[in-house]
Amino acid sequence: MGAKLRVYKRRIRSVTATKKITKAMEMIAASRVVKAQRQVAASTPYASELTRAVTAVATGSNTQHPLTTEVEQPTRAALLLITSDRGLAGGYSSNVIKAAEQLTERLKAEGKEVDAYIVGRKGVSYYGFRERKVVESWTGFTDSPTYADAKAIAAPLIEAVQRDTAEGGVDELHIVTTEFISMMTQTAIDDRLLPLSLDKAEESEESSKDEILPLFDFEPSAEDVLDALLPRYVESRIYNALLQAAASKHAATRRAMKSATDNAEDLIKSLSRLANAARQAEITQEISEIVGGASALADATAGSD
Repeated sequence: MGAKLRVYKRRIRSVTATKKITKAMEMIAASRVVKAQRQVAASTPYASELTRAVTAVATGSNTQHPLTTEVEQPTRAALLLITSDRGLAGGYSSNVIKAAEQLTERLKAEGKEVDAYIVGRKGVSYYGFRERKVVESWTGFTDSPTYADAKAIAAPLIEAVQRDTAEGGVDELHIVTTEFISMMTQTAIDDRLLPLSLDKAEESEESSKDEILPLFDFEPSAEDVLDALLPRYVESRIYNALLQAAASKHAATRRAMKSATDNAEDLIKSLSRLANAARQAEITQEISEIVGGASALADATAGSD
C-alpha cells in the first residue's frame, strides 16, 4: 500500500470515529430536548397565571410596593444573563451574550449602572476574560435546571431590588435568555421582570377585563399579598426562563451535531473517492511495471538467441 493511500485510510478511520461521536451526541440531545419541551409546556401556564395575578394586585390596588413601583429616575439595574455550561451548540451562547451586550449598552445610554448576574460557564468565562465585574454567578445545572435552582437565583435578585441603591441595591431587574419557539428556531430575548411594566399590566388587564375589576379589597392587605406573591412571581419567571434556555440549548446542540454528522459523511465520501483514485493509480503503476519488466525480459531473451 502506497503512502498516499495509507494517509487517506487513516483520515477515513479518524472521520468515521468522529461521526460516531457526533451522531451519539445528536441522539442524546434529541432525547433531552423532548423532556425539556414537556417541562416548558408544564411551567409556562403557571408562570403566566402568576404574572396575571401579580398584575391584578398591582393594578387593582393603590398600594406602593417597591417591587411594583416605578422609580422616577432609575440609576442602577440588575441584568440576569442565562447561558450554557457547555459548548457544541452552534451560536446559542454567543447569540444570548450578544443580546445581553446590546441591553447593557442601552441601559448605560439611559444613565444606569448595570450589575451582572450570570448563569452558565459560557457567560462567566466571557465576563471573566474581559475582566468585567460579576455580582454573582451560578453554574453546573443549565442542562437540567430545577425549581430549587431558580429559587437560589431569585433570592439575591429580590434582595437587591428591595435594597436602596446607596446600599448596593438596584431599581430594575432585567433577564436575558433564549426563548424556545420550535426545534429549528430559538431566539435570544431580553425582558424586564421588575418593577412590573405598566404597558404589560394594561395589556394583561385588557386581555382579562371580564375577570379583573378596577379595585379589590384585600385580606389582610394588598401589601401583604404582594409580599407573598412577588417572590413566587420572580422564581416562576426565572424557572421558566431556565427551562426555555435548556430546551433551546438542546435543540441547538442537536442541530449542530446533525450538521457535523452530515459534514463527516460528505468528507468520508470525498476521502473514499480520493483513496480509490490513489489505489487505481497504484494498480496502474504496478501493471505498467510488470508489463515493462516482461517486455525487457523478452528483449533480453531474444538478444541471447
